[in-house]
Amino acid sequence: MYVKICGLSEPEHVAAAVEAGADAIGFVMTRSPRRVTPERAAELAALVPAHVLTVGVFRGEDPTAVRAAVLASGVRGVQLHGRHPHGDFTALKDLGVRLVRAVDAQAELRCGAYDEDLLIVDAPHAGSGQPWDWAAVRGRPSGQWMLAGGLDPANVREAIAAAGPWGVDVSSGVETAPGVKDSALIRAFLEAVRG
Repeated sequence: MYVKICGLSEPEHVAAAVEAGADAIGFVMTRSPRRVTPERAAELAALVPAHVLTVGVFRGEDPTAVRAAVLASGVRGVQLHGRHPHGDFTALKDLGVRLVRAVDAQAELRCGAYDEDLLIVDAPHAGSGQPWDWAAVRGRPSGQWMLAGGLDPANVREAIAAAGPWGVDVSSGVETAPGVKDSALIRAFLEAVRG
């Protein structure tokens, strides 16, 4: 099961995610309590070994702004969250990074439909941290897709059983307050997924 830990902003939490076996780490470079600058993302990404994907997360920014942030931060993946048009993905293809499309369950759920490498299916109210009807998407997404939205160490196994995803993505579910990650919760989440 592929695991992405998103919204990291401190070196100790990056280290905890890497040591616990995360496959990908997300740095939010858009409006959010988890926002980091591209320069801060570069410092954090430098702590991540090559086998763990570093992902810059964006929502609503145009491809020119995304490109500048990616080049400044050195992340190896770009996540466009929300209803970005296909052209935004096409405009970033030449960067040679992994492209991640994050949408709610009402969107096109075929991984690759927008030339992305990975798909994230998120809650109807993305970022709310509230559990939702994970079973509603079972059998609908195709390809390499991650389930997100309201996941935490206590419910992630239930969510996996309900939705049948290829991977999972967590942010607020491993926090003690908005934007404040907890190393023990990061470890507990990975143990719950892989245990």
